[in-house]
Amino acid sequence: MNIENIEAFLYVCQLGSFNKAAEALYLTQPSVTARIQSLEREMSIKLFNRAGNKTSLTEKGEYFLPHAQKILQSYQEATYGLQQVFIPYELVIGSALSISNNVLPNILPAFKSEFKDVRIKLLTGHSKDILRKVINKEVDFGIIRTEAHSQIESIRLYNDPIGLFVPPNHPFLKKEKVTIEDVGEHPLILFDYGSMDWLFIHRLFLNKGITPNIYLEVDNMETAKNLVLQGLGISFLPAHCVQKEIEHNKLFRVEMDPDIKTNISIDFIYLKGKSESVFMDFFKKKMFE
Repeated sequence: MNIENIEAFLYVCQLGSFNKAAEALYLTQPSVTARIQSLEREMSIKLFNRAGNKTSLTEKGEYFLPHAQKILQSYQEATYGLQQVFIPYELVIGSALSISNNVLPNILPAFKSEFKDVRIKLLTGHSKDILRKVINKEVDFGIIRTEAHSQIESIRLYNDPIGLFVPPNHPFLKKEKVTIEDVGEHPLILFDYGSMDWLFIHRLFLNKGITPNIYLEVDNMETAKNLVLQGLGISFLPAHCVQKEIEHNKLFRVEMDPDIKTNISIDFIYLKGKSESVFMDFFKKKMFE
């Protein structure tokens, strides 16, 4: 059984059309059709119902789908095993900067212990940049803040609460709780202009008729955190971004009245139609932990 035919079948199932599958596989539509027809001839069954631009699985196609997924996954795992013997396997991971700085260092040692011959290449950037790399097949999968796109599958890993963080000796540390009015009187550092998180913070001030004292706006939370560490202002940041700084008393969370109830969602993303691998399973389990 030709593995490329199996792959074409799964792409058509996931994307819902031969044209979209051809685009994702960088093939022509007739090439994808030929692969499906070859698979149908080999098994003497009809896999798809075709009516104009609409494509749907037949009853036998529905039955075959989970088996095809297992075949492709087994093939990938076998290929990985052979590559372990002969050449190092390179796994390319895309990650948002804050995740690569604050989360992955706690996971990668365990990964290298389990997959000793796998060579990891880590590409970092803004979540939108990593999304594009996943779509363009520049990385095997990505770990980013939530980004929606029709060409990817996404799995929610966790929701990370946002809080107000200040440097040591800040006057807010003498208060039990602070209000949004209090925050408006101090230099504020915001990240990721136009994002849902940015809009939420602005809404806090807008609801009170307050103009925030924005000292700087930057394009990522790591830069915002470092500016707070330098004493240039205060910032609303997710918990994973400041975990080490809190442990070493370099940054402190300030309680607010009323409490802020918002999160940054962290997702695991991969190209639609691509079967999950043992590597994806490992990272998902560790991130959930």
